[in-house]
Amino acid sequence: MFTKILFATSGSPTCDNAAKVAFELADKYNAKLLLLHVVGSPSRGFSPYVVDNRTGEEVSYDPEYVEWVKEELKTTYAKQLEKAKDVTIEARAGVPHNEIMRLARQEDVDLIVVGAHTRSEDPGASRYRAVAGNTMQKVAQRARCPVLIVNRPCETCFWYFSNIVFGTDFSKAADSAFAFAYKMAKSIGCKLYLFHALDISAIYAGKTPDQGSIEKSIKEATGKIKALYVERMEDFDNYEIVVREGIPYVEILKFAREKSGDLLVMAHHTRDIDPEEAELGSTVEQVVMRSACPVASVNRPDKVALDEKAA
Repeated sequence: MFTKILFATSGSPTCDNAAKVAFELADKYNAKLLLLHVVGSPSRGFSPYVVDNRTGEEVSYDPEYVEWVKEELKTTYAKQLEKAKDVTIEARAGVPHNEIMRLARQEDVDLIVVGAHTRSEDPGASRYRAVAGNTMQKVAQRARCPVLIVNRPCETCFWYFSNIVFGTDFSKAADSAFAFAYKMAKSIGCKLYLFHALDISAIYAGKTPDQGSIEKSIKEATGKIKALYVERMEDFDNYEIVVREGIPYVEILKFAREKSGDLLVMAHHTRDIDPEEAELGSTVEQVVMRSACPVASVNRPDKVALDEKAA
């Protein structure tokens, strides 16, 4: 499933949850793990100084400083590195999301793992949280491979995922998210939930829907799931179709908790526009901020397209 995984980290405790998932996935799939820390952005032109992303202070960027940063990362992740098979540590200067994407392209990675950095209790200044949050948004927007966003401790995925929840709105963008969720579930042999939240407020704006109308809409949505996704899974039968009505992000979060979901998979956006122009969709953004398990934001089909004959 994965041969190369890129883990973007600040080296601070806010990335510990993402680190756990990144190292365990690399172990599970015998994948090469690229551990990247972007130390800061050049203060001006080709200046030998960079502005530290965490503190906002100007520091000298030279080979000695880079080696010091790498040693700090080795100390921070010493326990994980003891067990890791193939890890490369990189420290670079530049705009964080640009450097993450540059390394991802250079190494042709299959997955990017990042932290969401949205919690108010995160250590560090508000400036750091703003930089990190913007980085997550930009990476999810531009990545050609799935982006795994880890916000909180993953209580149920101690080594790999056993319950995957794919949330769909039936958009074209959701096709890539489905392909990733299905390939992951099939490779692991775990349960796949095909979930759709029927947004009653959007369908019946200004009206109070009766139970008959709601049940009809649920039946139609179930039919769409069968036609769009189930028919593409051939002999894979470890799945369940679930349609519920309500606010989409609330319902998918409730369902994930109910089923002890280990991974939520959603499209990065829903509109049929250039992915690099699309902002992180409001539903997936709300899910990322509140989810108790990792959320995979899938932007493009490049790394997840299904071979329909082999699927």
